[in-house]
Amino acid sequence: MATTTLRFAGTVINTPDPDGLAAFYERLLDWPRLMDEQDWIALRHPDGGTAVAFQRDAAAVRPTWPAERGRQQMLLHLDFTTDDLDAAVQHAIDAGATLAATQTSETERVLLDPAGNPFCIIVTGA
Repeated sequence: MATTTLRFAGTVINTPDPDGLAAFYERLLDWPRLMDEQDWIALRHPDGGTAVAFQRDAAAVRPTWPAERGRQQMLLHLDFTTDDLDAAVQHAIDAGATLAATQTSETERVLLDPAGNPFCIIVTGA
């Protein structure tokens, strides 16, 4: 039986505005565009690794955080780590994120990107 090796390439986020959402994550992460097409934009760390991409989907609906029965829920979220939670949260807000009204932990913050997708910033044990 032949075996196939899969390598994780990245995460794709559907959005009605791939350029706008990619621009937010460019500001947040300072990652350059790897691909830049009208309906598909991908960012990747300058040193390589996995990518995050944004695909045009006119039917994409803003998720609800926290989840509510009968409303669009998030299907996944991105996690980022930091040594300075307050500074990282402020950086995210300056880049265009909003702090979610509901928080679940003292060691992390839930924020929403401009399309309403939740993401977490988690303080490391440094």
